[in-house]
Amino acid sequence: MRVVAKIGTSSITDAQGAIDVAMISSLCAQVAQLRRDGHEVLVVTSGAVAGGVAALGMSQRPTDTATLQALAAAGQSRLMGHYNAALDEHDLVGAQVLLVPNDFIDRSQYLHARNTMLRLLELGCVPIINENDAIASDEIRFGDNDRIAALVAHSVDADVLVLLTDTDGLFTSDPALDPSATLITHVAANDELMTVRAGGTGTARGSGGMASKLAAARIASWSGVRAVIARATRDHVLRDAVEDVRGVGTSFAAHDRSLTSRKLWIAFAAQPAGSVIVDGGARDALVGRGVSLLHAGVVEVRGDFVAGDVIDVVAPDGGLVGRGLSRVDARHATAAAGKKSSELPDDVATELVHRDDLIVY
Repeated sequence: MRVVAKIGTSSITDAQGAIDVAMISSLCAQVAQLRRDGHEVLVVTSGAVAGGVAALGMSQRPTDTATLQALAAAGQSRLMGHYNAALDEHDLVGAQVLLVPNDFIDRSQYLHARNTMLRLLELGCVPIINENDAIASDEIRFGDNDRIAALVAHSVDADVLVLLTDTDGLFTSDPALDPSATLITHVAANDELMTVRAGGTGTARGSGGMASKLAAARIASWSGVRAVIARATRDHVLRDAVEDVRGVGTSFAAHDRSLTSRKLWIAFAAQPAGSVIVDGGARDALVGRGVSLLHAGVVEVRGDFVAGDVIDVVAPDGGLVGRGLSRVDARHATAAAGKKSSELPDDVATELVHRDDLIVY
């Protein structure tokens, strides 16, 4: 199997915010065991910012972007050093891969990153992946590494994504507040839990939370990848997750939808450049019949996009219907909104979004 294991900041650092070397050693030992069992493993790790905070002796994590990025630069090298030392003990070579959102937004960068990670696996390396927080142009966002892990799992055609955290998995309610809360061990691909939004972010050391992990599990499921949310400190957690041992955590079944990698990229990896509001008839046709989006069903155009950009398709009530590649720019889309195909100029595509370039949620 090909396995992507993601570990969060709250699991890879101690109570003081310093990098937990014992946890990295344990994780790498489990990676080594999976490798001996014939599996390929990629690790997505958090902890660079927290490592920088501890290295510079700060009492708490700052909030301004410039300082966070500087701390990531200070902490990333220390983080990778610990991984290299732990992997060396098992005669494995770690390979640092730093990604930014554009590596998933831009199609050519997306393919380049994919090819690099696949080649590293062919060479027998263990890719150690993190967001390149030190130079990312956007503010460091909550839960990015959960999303990156799911997108990596999709891009390399992984079999299972393991999201390691400081809880046993997804519960029926918050176990800290409700003593009767029970662990949900299995979520079907079409279960309503795949669309709910959990509340709350992570600890003061980390930036993720159950909401970002549920979103990542949905991305993985729609990519045909089984996902598991489990406690990082559980004995043999990676082995049990790969073998789908019941009770290892919360397992999310892979979806059997036959979606192309292009559509999955549009759905989950691309950053929309604008949006169009459609009427009820267009919404029903898109959802019920899987047709292309025609200009006649568009009520309003928002944003300044060009042909080939990804745009959101939004229902009259504000709900997200889908996402796709626009065949025209925003100016032409605005001029064509509400018009029948026979009323369009010859140089304007009949479909605003062709069904081959559209993913309906």
